[in-house]
Amino acid sequence: MIRGIIQQVIEGAIKRFTASGRSDETIADREYFQHYGFTSRPLEGAEAIIIREGNHLVMIASDDRRYRIALEEGEVALYTDEGDYVHFKRGGKIEVLAGAKVKATAPEVEIIASTKITMTAPLAEISGNLQVGGNIEAGGQINDSVRSMAADRAIYNGHTHPGGGTPSGQM
Repeated sequence: MIRGIIQQVIEGAIKRFTASGRSDETIADREYFQHYGFTSRPLEGAEAIIIREGNHLVMIASDDRRYRIALEEGEVALYTDEGDYVHFKRGGKIEVLAGAKVKATAPEVEIIASTKITMTAPLAEISGNLQVGGNIEAGGQINDSVRSMAADRAIYNGHTHPGGGTPSGQM
């Protein structure tokens, strides 16, 4: 087993790496195994564990303590060198943060789905504006701080115009 310092990771169907090992030892163009379902591309300077069997060398783990986030016992997180992370916290809480390193948020977060996105919660809050490119349907009341959408609808549908005209369509 060799503890190495990563110099380079090359993307491909088989990830390959170059690292420094013991004094004056360079391990070049060798395979980097990763856990199924997880992949990463460590930065230069990250640490590695390399297994040697004869002339066969394989990196089986990497770590970069420069960017690792602190966790409570039993917690799990995915993180980047830019401070972005998905943190599975105690008590069933999941925290997703982008741009934490610069003490700001990501300028944009995009969720892509081909059919739909479903949220199940007793309450969903948005602290900013909401812009919708399509229709809005509600199975319940739509309220604002002044009155409900149903109250607005009743006012609109029941109003008359000066001279006796009524709305051309119902709201």
